[in-house]
Amino acid sequence: MAPSSILCSFIFLIIFSLFSLQISADSPRRFVQCLSKHSQNSESITQVVFTPANASYNPILQLNLQNLRFNTSGTRKPEAIVTPVDESQIQSVIYCARKNNMNVRIRGGGHDFEGVSNTAAVPFVLLDMINFNRVNIDLKTSTAWVQSGISLGEFYYKISQTSDVLAFPAGLVSTVGLTGLLGGGGYGMMKRKYALAADNTLDARIMDYNGKILDRKSMGEDLFWAIRGGDPASFCVILELKLQLVPVPKQVTYFAVLRTLEQNGSALFQKWQSTAANVFPRDLDVRVVVDTITSNSSAREDKKTVRFIFQSLYLGKIDTLLPIMQEYFPELGLVREDCVETSWIGTAPMFSFFPVGTDPKILLNKTATTRNPVKIKSSFTTQPISLEGLNGIWDLWLKQPVQTTLIQYTPFGGRMNEFAESALPFPHRPGVLYMINMAVTVAQNEEATLQWINDLFKYYAPYVTKNPRTSYVNYRDADLGTGSKTYEQASIWGRKYYKNNFDRLVKIKSVVDPQNFFNHKQSIPLL
Repeated sequence: MAPSSILCSFIFLIIFSLFSLQISADSPRRFVQCLSKHSQNSESITQVVFTPANASYNPILQLNLQNLRFNTSGTRKPEAIVTPVDESQIQSVIYCARKNNMNVRIRGGGHDFEGVSNTAAVPFVLLDMINFNRVNIDLKTSTAWVQSGISLGEFYYKISQTSDVLAFPAGLVSTVGLTGLLGGGGYGMMKRKYALAADNTLDARIMDYNGKILDRKSMGEDLFWAIRGGDPASFCVILELKLQLVPVPKQVTYFAVLRTLEQNGSALFQKWQSTAANVFPRDLDVRVVVDTITSNSSAREDKKTVRFIFQSLYLGKIDTLLPIMQEYFPELGLVREDCVETSWIGTAPMFSFFPVGTDPKILLNKTATTRNPVKIKSSFTTQPISLEGLNGIWDLWLKQPVQTTLIQYTPFGGRMNEFAESALPFPHRPGVLYMINMAVTVAQNEEATLQWINDLFKYYAPYVTKNPRTSYVNYRDADLGTGSKTYEQASIWGRKYYKNNFDRLVKIKSVVDPQNFFNHKQSIPLL
């Protein structure tokens, strides 16, 4: 190539790059201009739109940014944040995002473990539903219409202010968004009696990629099936949900019994494996949270040990709980002094890691729970893990600094066994003993920490589901695969979350969002 041609090519590249940068820099301005032009009330829309030039932009971005792994200087931030107060503003966001070729990220609680609700690889708008927090409860039908920006804590508290004998079977951590949790299925401490949050969803109002508002009847049963466990952010914007509330006694019982390796913790866990899912009555749910601490009773030079927290919700009083535990799990040694008898709402702060007796009003605080940079992985098991296998897990656990790792073992069984894999996109029910959720804080030495959790995940392989090895979509894990541009690309991770339900989700996506407007790195692809 002649020198003059090389020079011309070089100049063209510079001009093209500068032009591209100018287009990128103009995106927020053009988007905001579009909103003002196409909104029913241009003055009101400007009050809920925030660009990096606004002083409120960063505080709003940070408010529900839960995983600090995606809060770094290198993380792409939204070109604009919109916090709508009415549905017409969401219609304007969708229209203007499409017109300006911008992605939309929808945020409720902001707990997505791979940052999907807060970040993107391309220019995007953050649709923050924080102002959509209205709840209307009908005591005659024990149902509630709930707007999509509400947190679990807010919802639980509002239920308790209306009735002391109604509840909703959803998750534990108060700052988690209800819609996101339900969008992956949504389990909690009443799943063995009342199944998943998604199973107790009766209707929904959504907005599609054309800005059209649909309810269950007008969207059809296929899409209604898909948004209850199949990642609604792949299909639409959820506006509100109609939920079936469930009866609970005025008094329930909570306990959290702590044991260490030196207190026979591993043997107790082995007994728990064969008891919690298929032996305990459905009114009783006992999960195990495992972490590491230092203890003078440890024989190790560094005094580290593994701690087992047997944490429970029982839908009844202490006097009926104690005989059940004595019959089925006497080895735990549960006594009356270990138990707290309180209302259902009184247990909610404790499952969100607040101390016993914390005022339930803490559930209204969106910033109350601890935030860390974390990496999450999950698996399901249908068979108990041998004592030898468990000891290998604890050995791996003790390689990390204390209080930086956590495993949650969540028992299934009971009502969960009554659903076919295809009942909802969430397929992990028939025959599942428990779910394993492993988490590590990624603060220092990130490469070594991520390698450690990968090693732990590999260690579990012989003991968990196979072909495929399944994981829970609400514990999103980019290591399973990313990319949703093609069916082949997405099926790598999609079948691990949804098994055979993945194909049905793809068919529904191709009909309801044919332009793939609602997309992210692990969104349902088109055919």
